[in-house]
Amino acid sequence: MSIGNCASDPASSRGRLHAELGRVVRGPRDDFQRDRDRIIHSIAFRRLRHKTQVFVAPDGDHYRVRLTHSIEVAQIGRGIARALRLNEDLTEALCLAHDIGHPPFGHAGEDALKAAMAAHGGFDHNGHTLRTLARLECPYPLFDGLNLTWETLEGLAKHNGPVANPGWALAEIDRDFGLDLGSHASLEAQIAAVADDIAYDNHDIDDGLRAGLLDLDQLMEQPFVAANYRAVEERFPGAPRDRLLRELVRDQIGVMVNDVIAATETNVTEAGVGSVEEVRAAGRVLGGFSSELAAQERDLKRFMYANLYHHPEQVAAAEAANQVVGDLFAAYAADPRLMGADWSGRLPHEECATNRHIGDYIAGMTDRFAIDRYAEIFGRGAVPQALAHA
Repeated sequence: MSIGNCASDPASSRGRLHAELGRVVRGPRDDFQRDRDRIIHSIAFRRLRHKTQVFVAPDGDHYRVRLTHSIEVAQIGRGIARALRLNEDLTEALCLAHDIGHPPFGHAGEDALKAAMAAHGGFDHNGHTLRTLARLECPYPLFDGLNLTWETLEGLAKHNGPVANPGWALAEIDRDFGLDLGSHASLEAQIAAVADDIAYDNHDIDDGLRAGLLDLDQLMEQPFVAANYRAVEERFPGAPRDRLLRELVRDQIGVMVNDVIAATETNVTEAGVGSVEEVRAAGRVLGGFSSELAAQERDLKRFMYANLYHHPEQVAAAEAANQVVGDLFAAYAADPRLMGADWSGRLPHEECATNRHIGDYIAGMTDRFAIDRYAEIFGRGAVPQALAHA
């Protein structure tokens, strides 16, 4: 059984929702390549350069943001897809787009929006990714959204597995596109999900060390990290520690990538699947880590939450971000004109739709834009100290 038979084929795509009339000659690009290009050229993708990855509105130019993270995920995902003979362009499109729905300040901003919109369906960044790409980005004259293929939207909806209880944003998109939320997604989507894990597991270590919130002694408590670091030291005795640490990050990415390739090939063979539809119907994830490395990766995540994501400095920044997003939502709900003529002029009249419209506006903000709007409304002195540097 060849794993290449399980690759998504753009020639067999289920197509796009809207017919694209009057378009100029498109050249040699296939549908998945066009999806990738539409994502890259979108306004929402460009905004990722000023959205939190780990550190809120970071001072240094060397820290990762959502944009650089997404590019790194795409590089890892495309490499795995090539080795497995899957569709590289679809994989890349999914990797590049997977975080487009994140609001400012990362998960802290998401928690604040979820709370503010609790009475109106809540908020989740994955559903908002679909909403952004299929509703809010409007570069074309005849329809809303980027009019992406079914396979790209399906992969974004289900890259973390079947969705039993979709939130309102994803449910709305599903009603139009019929994304078969109860099944698994393509192997390309499964690879995009694990590429995300590989990227942030390792690059967050890099950023945590750079910021001084992690140190090598802590990391050496992790058996996976310790084994890889010892191997690096043996290969480069006497090399400066900062270079050894960067080599460590590269090595760990390589170890994880090779494990995913081998484990996915084994899973596909054992499952006896031979097409993308059989992958969707397999009833389990086929693209991912081996059981041994999956356990090590879960342990590494627990370490990162305890020592980096929940570090007191990070907690203080998250609390400040939560305050900013919550206060902005309340201010716009009290006086929608504060959003400016463009957004307030399109304000729906029904309460639920009004609050979702405000949520769309805030979710599209970058960290810096949100802080500036907060300063305009409440005064620069009211900006929480943890965000005052931005």
